[in-house]
Amino acid sequence: MLKLLRPDDWHLHLRDGDRLVHTVFHTAQQFGRALIMPNLKPPVVTLAQAEAYRQRILAATPAGSSFQPMMVLYLTDNSDPREAAQVAASNTVLSYKLYPAGATTNSEHGVTAIEKVYPVLEQMEKHGVPLCVHGEETDSHVDIFDREKAFIDNTLLPTLKRFPGLKVVFEHITTKDAADFVRDSEHNIAATITAHHLLYNRNAIFQGGIRPHYYCLPVLKREVHRQALLAAAISGNPRFFLGTDSAPHAVGAKESSCGCAGCYTAHAAIELYAEAFESVNALDKLEGFASLFGADFYGVERPTEIITLEKSDWTVPATYPFGNEQIVPLRALETLRFRMVGAA
Repeated sequence: MLKLLRPDDWHLHLRDGDRLVHTVFHTAQQFGRALIMPNLKPPVVTLAQAEAYRQRILAATPAGSSFQPMMVLYLTDNSDPREAAQVAASNTVLSYKLYPAGATTNSEHGVTAIEKVYPVLEQMEKHGVPLCVHGEETDSHVDIFDREKAFIDNTLLPTLKRFPGLKVVFEHITTKDAADFVRDSEHNIAATITAHHLLYNRNAIFQGGIRPHYYCLPVLKREVHRQALLAAAISGNPRFFLGTDSAPHAVGAKESSCGCAGCYTAHAAIELYAEAFESVNALDKLEGFASLFGADFYGVERPTEIITLEKSDWTVPATYPFGNEQIVPLRALETLRFRMVGAA
């Protein structure tokens, strides 16, 4: 049995509308807070839109839950630099999100060239507002497995050089290159790591045929990169913390001729992380990674509630409801070794 402070999820997709009641349910069972990604249709680009979305999430939160959504603004070529000061003063909007245009789901409104948002980044640096980044180069000539490294070289390094005081969260890192860069950087940069990138390498996508429910962006990489991510996660270095990037897509959207990118892990997020940490005898490092380091980086209070994980095999259902459709969770019909059994 393992007790730890209730974790926070510092990278989460919930979607919207009648689907919220299902996605929020899973996250609220495990996490005290979650940083909600703004890539809706249309995207969440203003404080007013973020507050309206937050209220819809709260309305879908189970009765009696203390879960709190923390919001993010979608950075575009036309974002108003003056709004950064208002974000800094907000209690519920914590950061901006940089999606390179075309990088992932609903990123068509993203930034087309980093120079176009320099005025916003200048104000963010001035007011201490963090920038969350989807760190992939989108040039079609760059190999999909090299997109993260290319982003470091072509975008992240020049940006940090120009704005050395900017707080950056390099989200869902997938490579040894990114882990090394964050660990060794002199800048105020941290990184989130997903459970699926800690547990799987790119073979998982192709075992026995194409397995669309393991397809995500950034895509799973070679085993050497998975090992590097696991080493970073268990290192106790506060630059690395939990962000599930749980991304729900209906079955038909995933299992199609052009399937959506994203793994749904919210149903068993902390159990999956525990499995990864136990695989290298590092369960004692899980609380810092899951419950402390993210709160410290974002400058919010650490959690106080306790959850309990026990060794208890259970089988993940084949599907979960997703509005009027169904979603296939990661590890569907497979056995998990940990189960969250309560909170205090």
